[in-house]
Amino acid sequence: MSEKIKPYKDSKLGKKEQVTQMFDAISKNYDGLNRVISFGIDVKWRKKVVALLQKHRPQHILDIATGTGDLAIALTRTGAKKIVGLDISPGMLAVGKEKVSKQGMEGTIEMVVGDSEHLSFPDDTFDAVTVSFGVRNFEHLEVGLSEILRVLKPQGHLVVLETSVPTRFPFKQGYALYTRHLLPTIGKLFSKDRSAYGYLSESAAVFPHGEAFNNILREIGFIEVTNKPQTFGVASIYVAKKGQPPK
Repeated sequence: MSEKIKPYKDSKLGKKEQVTQMFDAISKNYDGLNRVISFGIDVKWRKKVVALLQKHRPQHILDIATGTGDLAIALTRTGAKKIVGLDISPGMLAVGKEKVSKQGMEGTIEMVVGDSEHLSFPDDTFDAVTVSFGVRNFEHLEVGLSEILRVLKPQGHLVVLETSVPTRFPFKQGYALYTRHLLPTIGKLFSKDRSAYGYLSESAAVFPHGEAFNNILREIGFIEVTNKPQTFGVASIYVAKKGQPPK
């Protein structure tokens, strides 16, 4: 279990409520600031998630922590008939709904407020579930992953895109410098929420990445678990599968 980092150290609210408050506060600036902070590489990473799923031709996809809908919109390239973008932040979803509407995708993408730890869908609903930079915001990681396993169809795929920490010199040292000092500074300059980007860097640093996260997925019950480090290890794409039920 990773250390539980919260956005607002002086707040008495739980992590879930604080994360909702934080993303509501930064929702208007999130897309532009994200491009700056990641140097636009996050777009390339999402394309790889789409490519991984395209070969499986999922018809029904759930995109958890969809935020402003970037991955949900990109996932239309898989040919899926229905994509549900779910997020705990109404502010982020409002931005996402506007983007979906501008692209005329309302018939394919549905944006809904929801909690990853209490999904309102029946068992075995989705061919695929994706989470892009969201699992480290789960208040109870194992509970959220168990819910994902429940709503996946047998043989369905989970693809998680999440930040990780490089292990090789000089990328490890450069990443530490960037996330501890530059990222929070950029966030403070461009966001009215001065705590948000400090939290995002801190939560990334303590999140169990690589084989540690693979092992958590296996413990939950996922099979064929692999991870694919991206851009010198600053992010990873995790792929896992739900097995067939016992006969």
